[in-house]
Amino acid sequence: MKRTVTITDEAGMHARPASQLSKKAGTYENTIQISYQDNEANLKSVMGVMSLGIPQNAEVTLEADGDDAEEVLDTLVETMKELGLTE
Repeated sequence: MKRTVTITDEAGMHARPASQLSKKAGTYENTIQISYQDNEANLKSVMGVMSLGIPQNAEVTLEADGDDAEEVLDTLVETMKELGLTE
């Protein structure tokens, strides 16, 4: 299952929210990927997320597997809103 969101934070996906988002993703057993342009990373890896260099106004796609993938993605998108990454 996939969800696409637009990063609205003027600093893009910077260290603090990337770290918090990775930590939240790490609470799930699901495989969770984040992709930007033609690159993807394990969302549970803050270094992987930071390596994507995601700027403001970038569209990123979150992808999760498993029976509860929809719930996982709902929670992660909500976390991104709470962190000010998206609207």
